Formats: sequence, structure tokens, C-alpha cells
Amino acid sequence: MLKLPEVSPRLLIAGDVMLDRYWFGDVNRISPEAPVPVVRVVRREDRLGGAANVARNSVALGARVSLLGVVGQDEAGDALQRLLAETGIQGNLNRDPSIATIVKLRVIGRQQQLLRVDFEAPPTDEILRDKLTQYNALLPASDLVVLSDYAKGSLVNVAQMIDAARAAGKRVLVDPKGEDFSRYRGASVLTPNKSELRLAVGGWKNEDDLSRKAHALREELGLEALLLTRSEEGMSLYTASETLHIPTLAREVFDVSGAGDTVIATLAVMLAAGMPMVRAVEVANRAGGVVVGKLGTATVTREELEG
Repeated sequence: MLKLPEVSPRLLIAGDVMLDRYWFGDVNRISPEAPVPVVRVVRREDRLGGAANVARNSVALGARVSLLGVVGQDEAGDALQRLLAETGIQGNLNRDPSIATIVKLRVIGRQQQLLRVDFEAPPTDEILRDKLTQYNALLPASDLVVLSDYAKGSLVNVAQMIDAARAAGKRVLVDPKGEDFSRYRGASVLTPNKSELRLAVGGWKNEDDLSRKAHALREELGLEALLLTRSEEGMSLYTASETLHIPTLAREVFDVSGAGDTVIATLAVMLAAGMPMVRAVEVANRAGGVVVGKLGTATVTREELEG
């Protein structure tokens, strides 16, 4: 039986904060206007998304979390603030009246996602400057930093954020996006999935070629570790001393939404609690295997991991 550390580490999580909206309904007919299903919405639910979902997962595992992000001066931003308060997350949300809060609206019928509609706009330079100042103020009280990059514009200062955290002696975990990973130089751990790593290093011919490229990237960026999440293939951990492949523990894959958030949150909590890297990755892999069996962005509890 797995036994998790009995501590409550302090995490600073920054990145693209968003609201995940779910409209659940019944599907009994096809529209006469177009060959699409008609969904009669019977229930609506709001959940924390993006960096806020990382925060939610971290709190579920016992961490104390400060979340830093940008939202609009709108109803969706108010909903996010309310959800953060209900979850016990210290929300440090900069409200930008010139943008709309990022919202991902998913329409669910018969327990299947039928449609997703995204609403988003990048934050202004002034708000981002304020956010960086606030980040530097929150940094000293944190044990570890997580930067959740969804390429929505909230982490344009990511290089400065990493430098500040490392100068303060803090580990930095980054969920990366885009083709250029050089802006994450100096981070402790990157957690790309296969498609994200392929954008950064190109394709690979076989496992040996993948390992060579992963290690080269790790060395180039000065990382402590590169953790590649591989869906049904599990995870691969690349460090200076080893390459470790961990098979998936998922019993049934129902929905992969937010699985990467759960993995980096679990890894962050375990590392901040003093768990060794390999053991922390094994626990994160277990958490990922549990959460893909749930619908939508979800969390994993200590009881589920220890059971």
C-alpha cells in the first residue's frame, strides 16, 4: 500500500487560468436544420481549468496553494474567484477589463463530449507587468513553483519567472507549450507530452533516438529532469543518471482532459514534500492513471492514491 507524506507544502502556481464549463444534456434526435445531434441541456457545471486545475489537484493532495493568473472583469472571472475560494486556493487573479476570461465550454450528451467552444484573448502588457511584480512578492513564501503554460499569453515572462525562482533556491516545474523550449531554460523539470516534445525536437525513429533527443534537450536547457507523458505508454523520465520507463496504470481511459494537470500537480506536491524524484514520478503516474477514468477535468484524492 502506498503511503504519502503527511506534510502540506506551499506551492506557487502561475499560468493560464481558465474556466471549464460543462453543459450536460439528453440527445434523442437529429436537428432538421443540419445533420447534428440536438442536445437538451439539463445540467450545467463550472470547474477550474488550466493552471487553476493544477491548483485544484494540488490542494486535493494536501498542498497549500497560491494561484497567480489573469482573468477578465466578467461573469466567468467572478465564477473562477468563487470556485477558488470554495476549494481553499489563495487566488491572486489580476482582472483585465479589456479581455474576456478564458472559457472552454464542453457540451456533453450520453456521457460523451459532442462539442467544445473556446473563448479567449491575450492579456495586456500592463496586467502582465503587475503579475510579474506579484509573482516576485509571493515567491519567498513558496516551497516550489509550477508554471502551467497553455500558450494563452499569461506566461510571456516565463524566462524571468524561472530565473527569479532559481535565484531564490526554488525548484520550478513547467508544463510547456510551443516549438521553442529555450524560454524554459533553467527550469528543474519539464513535463511535455509526446506531441509537445515532437514540436520542440522533431520526430524520432525509435526509442533510442527518442532517448538521445530527450537527453540532448535536457542538457541544453540545464534541466534536472525531463518527464515525458506518453498516454497509454505511460511515462519516461530522463535525468543525468538514468532513463526510466514507467508503464501506464490506467485501467480504463474515459477522458484525458486535464490529465497533464493532475500529473504535474502530483509531481509538484510529492517533490515539495521531500519525496525522491523517481518515487514522485511513480506516484504522478498512478495519479494520471486514476484521473483518465473520470469525466472532464477532475482531481485525485490521497485516499485514491493510497488505496
